[in-house]
Amino acid sequence: MIDLIDSQVLTEKTNKLLQQNVYVFNVKKDLDKSDVKSIIEQLFNVKVLSVNTYVMSGKKRRLGKFEGYKNVYKRVFVKLSSENVIPFFSGL
Repeated sequence: MIDLIDSQVLTEKTNKLLQQNVYVFNVKKDLDKSDVKSIIEQLFNVKVLSVNTYVMSGKKRRLGKFEGYKNVYKRVFVKLSSENVIPFFSGL
């Protein structure tokens, strides 16, 4: 189940969102909101209030004469209830 979450996203914007108890993850493309909610609740033992998602499309890239596309990924914004916190992010 942990392999469905690709990575946590740590940028300036996501650090500001942590103050509002919103956590940001990159996940597998085929997951929907209800799947993400159940996975986060089971993994971190927290109560999820809402899940917002978007899919970043692959952009065209060129390296010399070779053309290709960047990977497509899905990013989720998970809002937790005020009394819950994910411990991996609490040290920021």
